[in-house]
Amino acid sequence: MSAAALAYPQKSAEAFRTISEVAQELDVPQHVLRFWESRFTQIKPVKRAGGRRYYRPDDVDLLKGIRALLYNDGFTIKGVQKVLKERGLRHVAELGRTGAAAAAPPAPVVIEKIVYVEKPVPAPVKRRPTHLRAVPDISLPFFDEPVPAPVAAVPAPAIADAAFEPLVQAAPADTCDRVRLEALLDELTGLKMRLRAARSA
Repeated sequence: MSAAALAYPQKSAEAFRTISEVAQELDVPQHVLRFWESRFTQIKPVKRAGGRRYYRPDDVDLLKGIRALLYNDGFTIKGVQKVLKERGLRHVAELGRTGAAAAAPPAPVVIEKIVYVEKPVPAPVKRRPTHLRAVPDISLPFFDEPVPAPVAAVPAPAIADAAFEPLVQAAPADTCDRVRLEALLDELTGLKMRLRAARSA
C-alpha cells in the first residue's frame, strides 16, 4: 500500500486534502507548505471559513514537483521560480506526478572581452651635448648707476651750562629734593660731555 493511501485511505484521488494531510504525504512540516505558498504564487489552495486550507489534486501535484526540485535536484527558491516561469506550471506538476527529474536550465554563455590598453610613452628627455660646456650668464650694465651722495650728519644742538642753572635756582629748600636735583644735573652734564665726544669722533 502506498504512503498516500496510508495518509488518507478513505478519500478518493479527486478529494481535497487538508494541510496536515498534504504535509504528511510530502513529509514536510506545515509551516514549510505555508512558506512555499508565500514564495510561489501558483500555489492557490481553497480557503474555507476559519482560514483552513484545502488542496486540490493539482495543488498537491504542484507541491510535489516543487519539493522534487528543491530536495532532489538541489534547486534554490529562485531556481524553482525560474523553472515555473520558463517551463510553466504544468511541467512542474507533471514532475510531481511522475517524479522525473527536471532538466536543468542551460548555463548562460559568458563571453570574455579582452580590452588592450596602450600605455602612454613618455616624451624623450632632452640632454645637452657633452662637448659643450655651460657659459655663465654675465650681464654688463649699459649705464653707470648713480652713486648716492653722502648724507651729512646733523650736529646735535649745543647745550649750554647756563641752561641747567634755572633748575638749581628753582629747586625747593628741602635738602632731599636739592640732592636729587644736583644728581640730575650731574647726569645731564655727563650726557652733554658724551654728545660732544660723539661729534668730535
